[in-house]
Amino acid sequence: MSKRRRIVLVVVLVVAALFSIGAIVGTTFAQKAAVPKPPNKLELGQDDVKELLLLMDTDKNGRISKQEFMKFMEAEFDRLDKDKSGELDAKELTQSTLRANHPYPFATVGK
Repeated sequence: MSKRRRIVLVVVLVVAALFSIGAIVGTTFAQKAAVPKPPNKLELGQDDVKELLLLMDTDKNGRISKQEFMKFMEAEFDRLDKDKSGELDAKELTQSTLRANHPYPFATVGK
C-alpha cells in the first residue's frame, strides 16, 4: 500500500470516528433534553403554603404567630374529632385533608 493511500485511509478513519463520536454525543444530549425534569417539590408546595397563611393569619400581618397556629390547629382537631371523644382515631385522621372552605370565621380563602 502506498504512503498516500495509507494517509487517505487514516484520514477517512479519523473522520469516521469523529462523526461517530459526534452522533453519539448528539444523541445523548437529545435524549437528556427530551426527558422532562421532575417538578421541584418546594415549588409544588408554594400554593399550599400561601393558602395556609391566608387561613391562619387572622391579624393579616403576613406571619403566623404561635397563638394563630394553635387556634387553627385546635379548630382543625375539633373538625376531625367526629365522635367528640377528645382523641383522633385512624378513621378520623384519614379525613385530615385541609380545605380552603373551613367553617372558621377567619377563613377567607376559596370564598
